[in-house]
Amino acid sequence: MRSTPAEAGARIPRRAAVLALGLAVLTAAGCATQSNDAPSSADKAADRQLLQIPAADRQAAPDLRGETLTGEQTALADYRGKIVVINVWGSWCAPCRAEAPHLQKVFEDTRDQGVAFLGINTRDATKTNALNFEKGFGITYPSLWDPAGRQLLKFKGTISPSAIPSTVVIDAKGRIAARALKALSETELRKMIDPLLKEG
Repeated sequence: MRSTPAEAGARIPRRAAVLALGLAVLTAAGCATQSNDAPSSADKAADRQLLQIPAADRQAAPDLRGETLTGEQTALADYRGKIVVINVWGSWCAPCRAEAPHLQKVFEDTRDQGVAFLGINTRDATKTNALNFEKGFGITYPSLWDPAGRQLLKFKGTISPSAIPSTVVIDAKGRIAARALKALSETELRKMIDPLLKEG
């Protein structure tokens, strides 16, 4: 199904996005996966579930850093000592719109417990589209502006957020502790965070 002119204008040029991310052409549903993970057919169903990683098997998170949608500089390292929920999203993505209220609600409920949220906005052609998305859903945590997917490429060789939307949870020691390759409900998101809160 072809994208509408409005959808096409909301994304960066496809050639640049494919070169940067290796993403497949987006469907009208607004969900895409990266090809560099190349999971087998048997793994695809499992990859869509909530993946919790035992502490002994966790890998260090990459050095995410850059400009936010509102023009500030931020880095994942700034949140060391906190649990960090990293959500990959785009304003053009229908599943991203579905999960946005759940992300904001859990952010508000857990920030006093040492949980931080950091978005990665990708494949939006302009900041205006992304900022309108945040305003519409009342999102108050920051997002890195990553139209070409450079931040996502930093996950290569780790447990990668290889879909849009994706969510990765980083433990207080800066390691990847959980991942989801789907739009999350509030309950599912809490299931990713709660075990880390109990680790102390």
